[in-house]
Amino acid sequence: MTALYYDIFQTRLGWMALLASDLGIRRAVLPQNSRDECAELVASEFADAALDPERFAEVRARLDAYSGGEDIAFDDLSLDLSDAPDFHRRAWEACRSIPRGQTRTYKWLARMAGSPRASRAAGQTMARNRIPIIIPCHRVVGSDGSLRGFGSGQTRLDLKRRLLELESALTARLL
Repeated sequence: MTALYYDIFQTRLGWMALLASDLGIRRAVLPQNSRDECAELVASEFADAALDPERFAEVRARLDAYSGGEDIAFDDLSLDLSDAPDFHRRAWEACRSIPRGQTRTYKWLARMAGSPRASRAAGQTMARNRIPIIIPCHRVVGSDGSLRGFGSGQTRLDLKRRLLELESALTARLL
């Protein structure tokens, strides 16, 4: 059995949680209003994991800096996607290539994942993104530019909008 580790911590956007194996990050929880709310969301998933805040110190610092509007990248972080279907892995990797402050469509994502006519599948893959922000599914929008689902079945379009605004403001400052 693979060893698992987790941490629950606060960022400027709210309480987040991370789960990792020795291969990399397996799960991230979008910002929540309280530690208890965050812990409740991950209780069953993290049951066999050991609390290890030190393992996540760098990622935690990056997520907090990002949530404060700093120029932070996550594309160098190791992820453990070993149990994900091939199309999901390809789509998530394509999503990681979307530049900060920019958006792409589900159609673009499907094409980049090797299945140009699988826009709906790309949308479902983003809905199943278990490492949001690090895999920036908030940068994927509808073909008409509209914001679509975010937050694994929850309606978190407010957070999606906030993340895009945070990145757009940063991009504007850097120009």
